Amino acid sequence: MNEHTFDINNKKIYVAGSEGMVGSAVCKELEKENCQVIKTPRSETDLMDKQSLDRWMSSNNPDAVIICAAKVGGILANQSYPVDFLYNNLIMQCNLINSSFKHNVKKLVFLGSSCIYPKFSPQPITEETLMSGNLERSNEWYAIAKIAGIKLCQAYRKQYNCDFISAMPTNLYGPNDNFDLENSHVIPALIRKCHEAKKTNNDTLEVWGSGNVRREFMHVDDCAKAIIFLLKSFSESEHINIGTGSDITIKNLVEMIKKIFDYRGNIFFDSSKPEGTPQKLLDVSKINKLGWRAKINLEEGLRQVISGLKEENFY
Repeated sequence: MNEHTFDINNKKIYVAGSEGMVGSAVCKELEKENCQVIKTPRSETDLMDKQSLDRWMSSNNPDAVIICAAKVGGILANQSYPVDFLYNNLIMQCNLINSSFKHNVKKLVFLGSSCIYPKFSPQPITEETLMSGNLERSNEWYAIAKIAGIKLCQAYRKQYNCDFISAMPTNLYGPNDNFDLENSHVIPALIRKCHEAKKTNNDTLEVWGSGNVRREFMHVDDCAKAIIFLLKSFSESEHINIGTGSDITIKNLVEMIKKIFDYRGNIFFDSSKPEGTPQKLLDVSKINKLGWRAKINLEEGLRQVISGLKEENFY
């Protein structure tokens, strides 16, 4: 860890993607701090337009930037819209990183994803595993964009000594998630399917894949706390993992969600559908040694999310 830390007191911090699941959680945590949080609706800032973003940065002069903005989605969305996941993410993050450099941003945090790692990485996956093997084909477009973002931050640090860092969260869930079955990740998709199966008295719930693959899931509030921890205290060229250090089979995850809903139907695992890499568990020893650990238990976190959806009349 670098000797210097970043003091966020009285600083202006721009959260790109403040309306999304991660961005909104980061803003909520930052508002507990003594700093000015800059949020912009999508309608006001076009991150794909370099000149528009440069004008905005010149007018607002943030001290720090946290890049939560991204085109995200599950396996189906990645396979259906490869251009969106590669091109859009490349342009957005390049514009934000370059504009941050041009406008003398003192600290930048770039968020990636655990899908940057090779499909058959040794488990748990250490940061050093990056680019050591072939990617999972179902989300390689998104992964390549995120790897490019890590490398661009490293390049600005190497050439211009910018304090730009990269953090790679594991699979996230929480408030403000996307529950559209065409574009969602596994937890919101399962919550939506389980809710609809119970509501319509459907005695079968269909799940993609065998149910045997293992995944790690972290509540977005834990992730937000980790991001602010790293903003304040981490300054290294190499990226850092953010996760819980434990995983679960999709089969057990489905049973957990069934239990919360009190859904009594059967589960049909459709093995003809893609399910991604066999296991994806991050090695979080590096961030743990720095003093941060995830705190929200998976079942407790899922209960919070499902209860919150009921209150918002999602059902």
